[in-house]
Amino acid sequence: MTSQAASVRRSSPATDVALRILARYGVLIAFAIMILVFAIVAKNFWTIDTLKNILRDSSPGIVVAVGLTVVLVMQDFDLSISGMIGLATGCAVALMVYHGWGWGWAIVIALLFGVGAGLVNGFLIAILRGNSFIMTLAMATILTGIELAFTNNSVVFTGVPQGYVDIAARDSLGLSNQFWIALGIAVFLWLLLDTTESGRFMYAIGGNPEAARLSGIQTRKLRVVGFVIVGITAAIVGILISSFSAAYNPQRGAAYLLPAYAGAFLGSACFRPGTFNVPGTVAGVLFLGTIQTGLTYLNLQTYLIGIVQGAILIGAVLLSTLAARRG
Repeated sequence: MTSQAASVRRSSPATDVALRILARYGVLIAFAIMILVFAIVAKNFWTIDTLKNILRDSSPGIVVAVGLTVVLVMQDFDLSISGMIGLATGCAVALMVYHGWGWGWAIVIALLFGVGAGLVNGFLIAILRGNSFIMTLAMATILTGIELAFTNNSVVFTGVPQGYVDIAARDSLGLSNQFWIALGIAVFLWLLLDTTESGRFMYAIGGNPEAARLSGIQTRKLRVVGFVIVGITAAIVGILISSFSAAYNPQRGAAYLLPAYAGAFLGSACFRPGTFNVPGTVAGVLFLGTIQTGLTYLNLQTYLIGIVQGAILIGAVLLSTLAARRG
């Protein structure tokens, strides 16, 4: 009787194939359906300009999310990215506007702040074995304090050099410079994680840190490298958003924290379900950016945008994860 019930429950080969496709590409299928719906119901959504705007506006989110993916692969968290972004933004603008530094040097110093913050996080977590959640949350507060000290908690909207503005505000080959920068960083980190020995070791650390250590992998060093990568990508995002706006507003980085995690976790349901991966993260961030743009085109009220956006996100992830469990 039991064997008969088992044979009834056993799915057909066609069903197995369908479930495997849903497990690997369910989020992307939901993405395509969502685009089709928006193209039908939202006036002027399906245009080249809309596509360009989505790619441009999603680019800073892609940069910080793919950097975050590197530490998530090793089962670490970094909640200090908001402080890093804000500090890089405030540092670069303050050095140029208040102190007369050239924009090239301002960028270098902002990036060095990102490297420094990443090294501190790595030391506290990988070397001193602090909890990554608590340590980076505390670092976010410290970095925000340093940001406000740099800028006197004031808004800057004049005096930003044109050369600095051109970094993010101009286009190349018909697309925003921000997109090309994000694409380059995403490809680099994808190659790092998927084609190098260090990348394979990072995935091994995430799978079983103690087994990785006993096998001779330099777990502490690689975890520090991961936090430094997050620091650099966060600093790049700070440079991009201040360059594009030609201005500075205090604590701009806070708006990028939750979307970065949402994009990375959504991406873990793409291509390799249950595993953080750079192509999936890019798809996840673009998914979120497209939802935001499409709902804006529908002229929905703000609270409705939040409700619908959350519902679409939940449905897309469940579509993939449920299929993965059944497959």
